[in-house]
Amino acid sequence: MLEDYKRKRDFTATPEPGPSSDPAGWGGLKFVVQKHAARRLHYDFRLELDGVLKSWAVPKGPSLDPAQKRLAVLVEDHPLDYASFEGVISDGNYGAGQVIVWDTGIYSPDEGGRLSFEDRAEAQERMRQGVDAGKLSFTLRGHKLRGSWTLVRTARSPNDWLLIKHKDEHASADEEVLSNERSAVSGLTLDEIKAGHKPPASLDQLPAMAKPSAFSTRFKPMLARLVDSPFSHPDWLFEPKLDGIRALAFLQRGAVTLRTRNGNDITSLYPTVVTELATQPEPEMVLDGEIVALNDSGLPDFGLIQHTLGMSDRPVRRLKQATGPIIYYPFDLVHLNGTSLQRVPLAERKALLERVLVPSEHVQLVQYVEGEGESFFQGASSLGLEGMVAKRRDSVYEPGVRSRSWLKVKAVHAQEFVVGGYTQGGGARASSFGALLLGYYQGSQLRYAGRVGSGFDLETMDDVLSRLRLLETDDSPFAPDPELARSDARWVRPQLVAQVKFAQWTYEDRLRAPVFLGLRSDLDPKTVHREKVEAVAPAQLSVPKRERSSDADQVNQVLDQL
Repeated sequence: MLEDYKRKRDFTATPEPGPSSDPAGWGGLKFVVQKHAARRLHYDFRLELDGVLKSWAVPKGPSLDPAQKRLAVLVEDHPLDYASFEGVISDGNYGAGQVIVWDTGIYSPDEGGRLSFEDRAEAQERMRQGVDAGKLSFTLRGHKLRGSWTLVRTARSPNDWLLIKHKDEHASADEEVLSNERSAVSGLTLDEIKAGHKPPASLDQLPAMAKPSAFSTRFKPMLARLVDSPFSHPDWLFEPKLDGIRALAFLQRGAVTLRTRNGNDITSLYPTVVTELATQPEPEMVLDGEIVALNDSGLPDFGLIQHTLGMSDRPVRRLKQATGPIIYYPFDLVHLNGTSLQRVPLAERKALLERVLVPSEHVQLVQYVEGEGESFFQGASSLGLEGMVAKRRDSVYEPGVRSRSWLKVKAVHAQEFVVGGYTQGGGARASSFGALLLGYYQGSQLRYAGRVGSGFDLETMDDVLSRLRLLETDDSPFAPDPELARSDARWVRPQLVAQVKFAQWTYEDRLRAPVFLGLRSDLDPKTVHREKVEAVAPAQLSVPKRERSSDADQVNQVLDQL
């Protein structure tokens, strides 16, 4: 099948990969578009099929405009290993010139509107039929190319095809997709490759600190410390703080498990996320990220995502009708193909994550900026986001540790509290409750933090009250407190955790102006403590501000994608 490929190349003189045995294959079928500065600049469009890459040379490159029909010349099949090839083919060899991976991802046939991302055998059979018929229709999930496309064989020659973008939400007559000249995996341009810049090592050559490790779904996430103010520093990366459910994703050859930070299995709650993670082309990954529900403004909203944790049927139905999609945002990669990345510096882990993760509708990478934390925090706050997380570029991954290498800065004061009781409602709430009594653990004692009575709608109040009644007890779970001694509270066993935003802590260590956001089942009540705000040491973190337009542009680009 690769005889033409072998015949045209001397593998003692070219860095291109030689033919290899066909892998078993898992996940979605791969596609790659390589930009190739040979005798003439062109783009090589390749689709995985039957253990090889079916390849077409596209002289003008793909266009997002459905009116543009781009010539695509069928050439020899290439080995699957070619999908990651970047470098220089030296003079005197076939195809001499520079090559980058301009785009990459996975694809599925989509004839008749039916996708086969989850079934490789079915997808390949459908593609075989399309090749024989001279008409392929497929959906791409790449970093640059998305949506439905077609390849159609012309009557002029059996090797002459046309590559055409179908009309869908990813089509555009105005966007010039080829203006993005950088590689989707290395970030390099053809000119930089020509100038001697080396692409990163292949996935078979992982960083030195990567260590062989058995795959396991028992893993605790790394946590961030709360600090009092944003800062800028060239040795730190800055991400938005997303208002959702922290989730570790364990992927192994199409099997996916989602777990919360306290180890609860929530796989069944997010089928769209699981389905798309199952099609990822890498056989084995452990991802750390956040699951969020987007509100009508397109921003994460914890009050919506908490309803997916089994709070009740009615809010779940309302969620599906009133909001945007549920999205998983991975921000870290801690295990890859039998290798632990925990000791690999964060910047290198993120670079690997960007190379191996294929974005899709419900799985999106978290964007970040380098160095410019203050302007990033200002922009995130103006958008209504919860804040930002700052991470040292060289930080290792510390499972279960609240590390000084990860710092969070909140634009809105919010944290979780344990519910230890409630008060009887009055007026319109006479049949329900007035407020929840909140606390946090200090050692083995549940310390009283105040009460929250706002932020509830009627449906939520009914749901919460039904849970409270099941937990009622005669004894207060709180440590002795004068304010509680004067209350007419009804006590409950401390098993519910509430997410609450508030204006500040008072001098009496009470919450000022608290607002209920939702209940969460992803946390163990015993792990709920009062978050201590630490001061940022300017001498250690801050650097003189530099007037660099590229920094401001980077911040704006990231915020525009939120």
